[in-house]
Amino acid sequence: MHCGPPDMALPGGQEGRALLAAPRAIGPACRRAAGPRGGAGGAGPPGGRGVCIREFRATEQEAARRIFYDGIMERIPNTAFRGLRQHPRAQLLYALLAALCFAVSRSLLLTCLVPAALLGLRYYYSRKVIRAYLECALHTDMADIEQYYMKPPGSCFWVAVLDGNVVGIVAARAHEEDNTVELLRMSVDSRFRGKGIAKALGRKVLEFAVVHNYSAVVLGTTAVKVAAHKLYESLGFRHMGASDHYVLPGMTLSLAERLFFQVRYHRYRLQLREE
Repeated sequence: MHCGPPDMALPGGQEGRALLAAPRAIGPACRRAAGPRGGAGGAGPPGGRGVCIREFRATEQEAARRIFYDGIMERIPNTAFRGLRQHPRAQLLYALLAALCFAVSRSLLLTCLVPAALLGLRYYYSRKVIRAYLECALHTDMADIEQYYMKPPGSCFWVAVLDGNVVGIVAARAHEEDNTVELLRMSVDSRFRGKGIAKALGRKVLEFAVVHNYSAVVLGTTAVKVAAHKLYESLGFRHMGASDHYVLPGMTLSLAERLFFQVRYHRYRLQLREE
């Protein structure tokens, strides 16, 4: 069972390859020969001194799960509150409910309590759905990263390491039917953001795609924060559209969920070469 994505324009062709091949600092702890999956063993991201990106090791399973868990849990308040701005129909519905409350009760105090109650319900259902999604992911691919990402050909999982600690993760999974590779599970420990780590993780996936001759890198995200989308664009991804009808694993599609949980699914693509 797949529980992606929550899961993150570079010129295509030769120009895209040239940009991916641009020199970057190699941290001493990561300096090793290219692995069987292609690319350097690890690279220090610009602005992230001392951080290296390397392939996942089985002993880092719990650290990777923790970073993934914390990153997904952050989406609960973002989806419940900040995400409401992306859904004008929900805003209109809530305004109508407040107006209806006033029309029935004629109580200004009671009417003022309606928005707080609606936001409370949004938080409750965001937490319910996102925790169900998280439970699914933690019992599928994130339950055994070695088996799911490191052993199958065309897939890989990398970690960002700082002072011996895992501070970021990202995965790649091949889609052989259309010769693309999907970027997923990208997350950085909140204490180490703003250091270029997420961008370095993303570039590692792009290097992997080039080395393995994939035609494009794709990703899907329900992230609300503008910073996440700016990151994808800075890596060269092009926004391919958004949908308000994406169904997260764990959703029941009950009337209450449809009223108080909305998520917008964004698709991105970076074309490396024409097929």
